[in-house]
Amino acid sequence: MVPVCFAWLPPYIYTAIDGKPKRTMLLRRVRNITETGRASLVVDRWSEDWKNLSYVLVEGPAEMLEDGRERDEALILLTAKYPQYDDLPLAGNLVIKLTAERTVEWHA
Repeated sequence: MVPVCFAWLPPYIYTAIDGKPKRTMLLRRVRNITETGRASLVVDRWSEDWKNLSYVLVEGPAEMLEDGRERDEALILLTAKYPQYDDLPLAGNLVIKLTAERTVEWHA
């Protein structure tokens, strides 16, 4: 699993391939989406008190947004949620769009 920053605009989840250094820009998650057209995302809530642990698994069709209005709007959502992106501009970056088709929730 790879930790990601994401924005939720029901029923879509957006995450950008940011500019942090990587061994390759042809990331496995990008290849998998290109090959299968599907993705999943686990969002967890961690707590030292294990009675408060929980997660949600989201699965569904996914696509890469390379340009266009939807990609630009996703980048605005991500930048608004994560001020760190002010120092790591996302302009020109790919965005993964995951459509929430199925969810599984768990809590302790």
